[in-house]
This record gives sequence, structure tokens and C-alpha cells, in this order.
Amino acid sequence: MPTILDPLLLNIENLRKSYGTPDGSIQAVVDVPSFSLEAEQQTALCGTSGAGKTTFLNLIAGISQPDEGRIELDGFLISEANEAERDRQRSQTIGYIFQTFNLLQGYTCIENVLLGMSFGPGADRRWAHELLERVGLGQRLDYFPRQLSTGQQQRVAVARALANRPKLVLADEPTGNLDPASATESLGLIRETCRENEAALLLVSHDREVLGQFDNVRDLADINLAAVCPSAKEAQS
Repeated sequence: MPTILDPLLLNIENLRKSYGTPDGSIQAVVDVPSFSLEAEQQTALCGTSGAGKTTFLNLIAGISQPDEGRIELDGFLISEANEAERDRQRSQTIGYIFQTFNLLQGYTCIENVLLGMSFGPGADRRWAHELLERVGLGQRLDYFPRQLSTGQQQRVAVARALANRPKLVLADEPTGNLDPASATESLGLIRETCRENEAALLLVSHDREVLGQFDNVRDLADINLAAVCPSAKEAQS
């Protein structure tokens, strides 16, 4: 069982991840000497496509395992945990807003949120309803994703990410599929709901309009040595 410590909300040291390429060589995707995030802090990471943004978030979330290094989240060493322990910690501590939303198409809005809760403390229909009301979908609880606009689908994804009252919300290009007006509105909603729920936010984007809304912006090339190499390619989107 990984050691429980008491540090910053997120503290990363000497994090490395590489993937094999079709020609048999090894390509470094993430090489982060250090990175940290305080509780309730909102930070944006900028970087070009293929700079390792998605892989970096997946390592923090425990979806992927690093080759080397230390990831400590809320006093828990994710980098030393097995898959079941990482899954449990993610359900208790992290909310993830995916670029493609990853909603289950056969389930309604409220069912998508309730299913997200099932991996944590358990379903709470009142809280799910409250979250969907907060994101403006209180009248569409029983709609299926296909019956919603792209912006409304993202609102469901935001509600689901907050369902288990996470301490950290990860957002991977969350406005990438939205028009400029919807993107601005959605970003404001994400940031405001994180503040209301006392959750830190780590958002990655290449959109300068999005990045301009943050006081704290970090260039991935400044923290990820692998991103400096122009041939670096993410194995995932």
C-alpha cells in the first residue's frame, strides 16, 4: 500500500513516460523534473498538439503509469499504487473533463452523472440533480446525449466531473469542440463550479483565448523536457 504523506495537493518529481515507435525506437513523451499545484489553485497548461498534454494528465489521474518518478496527490503516492488503488484514489479525488466528453450514449444526463458517482461514495440523486441544475440542465435530466447540443453535452461532462466532490479537476482541451461563444461560456462555467466546490483546476489547451482567461499559465515546454523535442508525439490524442 503506498505511503500516505501530507504535502501540496499535487506534487510531481522526475516524472518520465516513453512509448515504443513503429520503427522500434523509444520516444520520450513526458519528462517533467518538477511540478506542483496548491489546493483550489487554477492553472492552465499551454502546448502544441503532440506535446504530451494528454499523457501528462493521464499520468496524474493514474490512468497511465509512469516509467519513473513520483506523483503525489492529496498525500497519496499514485506513482507507487497498483491499478485498483489508482482507480479508487481517482474516484475519490479527481474529476476528469475529456475533450470528447466520453458520455455514455445509452444513458440519460442524470444517469451519466449517477454512474460517475457509482465509482466513488455511491449514487446521490439529489446531488446529481443539483449539479445538473447548476450547469443549466435541470430541465433536461432525462435527455440522452444525442438529444443535446455539443455545449450541453459538455455541461453534463462538467457535472459528472464534480459528482464525487473531487479536490482536483483535470480538463483536457475542454473547449476544443465548441464554437468561440460557447467556449467562453463553458470555460466560465468550469472555473466557477470548481471554485464553488473548492476544487483545484488543471486545464490544458492550445487556444490563446482560453489561456488568456487564466492568471496562472504554464507553457508545457517549460516543464516537460520531452516537449522541447519537435519529434515528440503523444501516444494518445
